[in-house]
Amino acid sequence: MPAPPLKKALKKNQGIKKNMEDCAAELSTVNATVKKDMKAGITLRQGKKALVQSERVESQVQDCAIKLDEVNKTLEQEIDDHNKRDSELREITEKLSVAERTLSDTEDVLASVNQAMEEAKQRSLQDAATGIPNRDLFNVRIEQAIALARRNNWVLAVMFIDLDRFKLINDTYGHAIGDEVLQAVAQRMQGRVRFEDTLCRYGGDEFLYLLVNPQGLESIQRVAEEMFERVAQPVIIGDLTLTVEPSIGIALYPNDGDTSLELVANADAAMYRAKNTKAGYTLFDRVKDHSNRV
Repeated sequence: MPAPPLKKALKKNQGIKKNMEDCAAELSTVNATVKKDMKAGITLRQGKKALVQSERVESQVQDCAIKLDEVNKTLEQEIDDHNKRDSELREITEKLSVAERTLSDTEDVLASVNQAMEEAKQRSLQDAATGIPNRDLFNVRIEQAIALARRNNWVLAVMFIDLDRFKLINDTYGHAIGDEVLQAVAQRMQGRVRFEDTLCRYGGDEFLYLLVNPQGLESIQRVAEEMFERVAQPVIIGDLTLTVEPSIGIALYPNDGDTSLELVANADAAMYRAKNTKAGYTLFDRVKDHSNRV
């Protein structure tokens, strides 16, 4: 739809066109009359009258020409303005297109950065050698578990797992073979871990296993026996068949400690008792009973 000034100019142009058509028709009539009168013998009076009519029509035509010139100028200006607006609109559209592409590129960059940050965060909470949670993640999980246990009157179990004879394998065959043994053992244990539980590599050949609300002492002992069997299976690496056995110490919340530090320390003490007695696994309350007897 034409803009208001352009619409007004077009309407005015149509009026001028109508006036000029009327003038042309009137001038044609005057010329025909003059020609007719000239053939019949025009008088001075008739000639003056025809001249006056002709001059009047000529004046109207000139007036129409002036108005038409004004209209043409208005149209030219409006066309120039319209073209300018079109040019500005195209420029704005191009800038918006560039801005959209820039925004899209920025969103892609931000998504890549966020993904990289999330991956870095996950890596920072995983043990590099085995791929299971590391000590930092375990510390977070055990604090959360203790808070839940306090609210719900749950029992927690912390198992401290040490690999016997691992140092001999490491010293004999090198760290690369040692890392493969750790990876195999970690994956075996991780296959037993429930969703709500956490297994972590504590350091060296030591692991911690947190059981949340394990439903009784018999269940805890059954898990410890299964862990022992999983770890004790031979690890085959190339032509080598290697065997490690775990010593497992167990501390329970809240009987053996109500903080993460106490639970880990007491599970560690129970693990050394299991290692010295070659019992496979030992509960911390048995370590306490032994100490009291001594």
